[in-house]
Amino acid sequence: MGGRWRNLRGKRGLLVAVLMSAPVLAASPEAGEDSLSGGAVDGVEPSDSGPPEGSEPLEPPSRLPDDAMAQRVPPEPAAPAKKKKSKPGPQQEDSMGEDSTALDDTPADEVQRVRVFGRVYARASADEREKYQRSLSIPSARVGVGTSLPNLEAEVSADLADSSLLKDAFVRLADDAKRFRLYGGQFKAPFLQRRLEGSWSLPIQGRGLVEDYLGEYELGGRRLGLMGEVRLKSLWDVRVSAGVFQGSKDELGVRTKEDIAGRVSVRPLGKMLTLGVSTYVAEAMDRARRHAVAADAEWRSGAWSVTGEVVTGRLPVGPFTAQLLLASWTVPVTVEWALQPVVGVEGLQLRGDVKGRGHSMLGGLNLLLGSRFRGQFQVERALRPGDEAPGLEYSLQLATRF
Repeated sequence: MGGRWRNLRGKRGLLVAVLMSAPVLAASPEAGEDSLSGGAVDGVEPSDSGPPEGSEPLEPPSRLPDDAMAQRVPPEPAAPAKKKKSKPGPQQEDSMGEDSTALDDTPADEVQRVRVFGRVYARASADEREKYQRSLSIPSARVGVGTSLPNLEAEVSADLADSSLLKDAFVRLADDAKRFRLYGGQFKAPFLQRRLEGSWSLPIQGRGLVEDYLGEYELGGRRLGLMGEVRLKSLWDVRVSAGVFQGSKDELGVRTKEDIAGRVSVRPLGKMLTLGVSTYVAEAMDRARRHAVAADAEWRSGAWSVTGEVVTGRLPVGPFTAQLLLASWTVPVTVEWALQPVVGVEGLQLRGDVKGRGHSMLGGLNLLLGSRFRGQFQVERALRPGDEAPGLEYSLQLATRF
């Protein structure tokens, strides 16, 4: 009986020991490991399992900086910008020598520091006064280079088709606001609107009967000189120009004293209407036998353009008066092509001891391609000073600029 009791007490003690040790075994990390699976239970790897004991810890992958990533990944090529097609019609001149206002309204970021420009005119004509004998000529083959800096501009140009090779060679100083300017060198004197307008902007071949006649007596045109200019955009865009220029040579080849010239223009309706007055006095400090005053107006509205000018003065042959009127209309055909009908009349009267009259009537049609090419057909009936009777002249001109 005693042996059975001791046996029973031993079994109870063993059971108590097993029950007491169960929580400790459950808390131990080694309890659920399988020796064959390397610590995995039911094929699942613990999420917090680290590297094996004794091995070096793995370094986390280094992250490349943003700029290094940008260098390694090439940027996508930008889509090529579509070239803006130029519309036909009146365009700004490329040359400041042809038109001193050429770059006035161009944004500063669009003005090239160095500009190379040129133009070529090829003409064929037949004149009734020469029994319609055909004549081929190159009226102009102009090349030039200009530079534009914040307060300094300069330009040099030459015409390879002219006996007088050098055309423009001048520098132009200005303040930051472009209100005050100083010109020095060879450039156009500020007289006669027909002369001051660039040849590419004119819808006719040449500059007309009046300008040709006054040019023979060297009133205006390109001269060596010094000129100041003031422009006030807030006050009807008023522009005042005045300068002193080298005199011409007389009949004996002696250089005469200096000439003076000036012009005032305003735009009361913006670019739609321009009004101007100009004057030129040759040998201003001496006899002043040659002088003239001109008043001009220009109206631009959409495709229409009308310019008119009256001139009066004195030449060595006596007093004179002159009138000029020119109108054109641009008719678009496509985005780049356009037709441009043009009509013009001019009159010239000599009222001194030498009396005479001249007149010109012309009509034409221009074919425009953008702002770089045009073909011009023109018919003119004119009586020029010295002609016995008026005559017809037919002319065709192809012109391009670059």
